[in-house]
Amino acid sequence: MSRRNQISAPASAKFRKSTLAWSFALRVAALALAAVILPGCSSMAYVARAAYEEGRILWNREPITQALDKPDVSAKTREKLQTVLHVREFAQDKLGLDVGDAYSTISPVDRGAVVYVVMAARRDSLKPHVWWFPIVGYVPYRGYFDKNEALAEARSMEAQGYDTLVRPAVAFSSLGFFADPLLSNLLKLNKVVLAGVIIHELFHRTYFLESDVMFDESAANFVGNRGAVDFFTRTEGASSEDARVARDVYESNLEFARFLLQAQAKLLRLYGSGLPEEEILRRRKKVFKEIQADYARIKPTLSGLERFNLDKHRLNNAVMLNYMLYFHDQDNFAALEKLNHDDTRATIAQIISLARRNPYDPFYAIWQATRLPLAPSAPPGLSASR
Repeated sequence: MSRRNQISAPASAKFRKSTLAWSFALRVAALALAAVILPGCSSMAYVARAAYEEGRILWNREPITQALDKPDVSAKTREKLQTVLHVREFAQDKLGLDVGDAYSTISPVDRGAVVYVVMAARRDSLKPHVWWFPIVGYVPYRGYFDKNEALAEARSMEAQGYDTLVRPAVAFSSLGFFADPLLSNLLKLNKVVLAGVIIHELFHRTYFLESDVMFDESAANFVGNRGAVDFFTRTEGASSEDARVARDVYESNLEFARFLLQAQAKLLRLYGSGLPEEEILRRRKKVFKEIQADYARIKPTLSGLERFNLDKHRLNNAVMLNYMLYFHDQDNFAALEKLNHDDTRATIAQIISLARRNPYDPFYAIWQATRLPLAPSAPPGLSASR
């Protein structure tokens, strides 16, 4: 036997781990390098930090099945971890989502926010400022792993005449480039919201339309909430408490979206009035006050939106856009679901098909599909075209 084959088991394991570490580091570094050399990207330091943080999260993950074997895991945590595993299986088998190895592992997060997101918009416009990044294209936000850096960016944008928002983000998707782990901070969510977040992120893994974050997030928001209803209805029964809560969250999602649509219309009328900027800024204070009063009236009827504290923000265009990104045209997604006889798998397939064939205006394509009869023999996604 050669000396090469005489490595002891512990040494061999150590060698394999070292090799895997180098392989993993090279993959993350390659992703960062690709981002750096592509034109229009942000600084090398920013991308390197992003690669480091992603690498740290991925390197520290462990299988959820292994975490479940630990004797000190509380019953509540154990139930949520098991729910994640069941949601993965359901999303793959019943919803047709690309699950792969995503959320089969868990990674510790020592703070509530994984990243701090900066958003910006002109004070007389609901058009967001966008940043360009490789793979995803133009996006209306930029993430920072340090809150002070995010606040500094916001101050810089404000000095240039922008409204800004800095908000924490508790989850993200690598869009299928890596097998994303469950982040431990998500275990603070209740079981129903957790299921919705997992399905939401799995939709991003399955499909992501470059440079259209409003579509990506609004579609994922609908799929996550509707998917949670299906999951608890099928696994626990339609009359179960979790299924009831999931339905309440889903209906609240639709109601909040309608509220935002009305609020958006008020602001667009003002911003399109042709008035001098100073007058627009003066009048919008009254409009923002009306929007918050309207929200205060419906808030007691909403379920599962506790993390969306619109009434606690000092309203500006960036704050409004933050909500609008996630709740646009929810009623049209719901109408598509009805046309598919509440078959969420078929609805997801049709949403993706319509978006792929109409990448420049997927919302219109979905609206158009809800206005045309769905032929009984037509496969999902072929009911309408532009």
